[in-house]
Amino acid sequence: MSMRTFRITVRGVFDGLTGDQRAALLADAAAHDVLRAAFTPEGTLTYDIAARPAFVFRFSATGEEEEDILEATEQAEAAAEAWLTERGYGFKNLRSSAEDLSQAPLGKRQRRAARSAQA
Repeated sequence: MSMRTFRITVRGVFDGLTGDQRAALLADAAAHDVLRAAFTPEGTLTYDIAARPAFVFRFSATGEEEEDILEATEQAEAAAEAWLTERGYGFKNLRSSAEDLSQAPLGKRQRRAARSAQA
């Protein structure tokens, strides 16, 4: 059986931030810019607190079975909650979406490469 790669996105909104917390997020905003976004096993956080209080965590995970995506999504949500809670950041409207890359449709270049490999 082959390994599957999952991409999990956990979105939410900061809630009830103090002035000091908001200032800390603003000070560290460059490290959490969307241009640095990547799907990683430990998770990558992006936000633009100056524009709006929303945030996005991006996680990658692997599994052998299609059903493993459910556990990976639960683990990603728990990791996001832990990161926020450890820092004392309030949050709300946490929601997740996950994609199994083995089930993702191939792009035009990937289809062309696959046809070339078969020939």
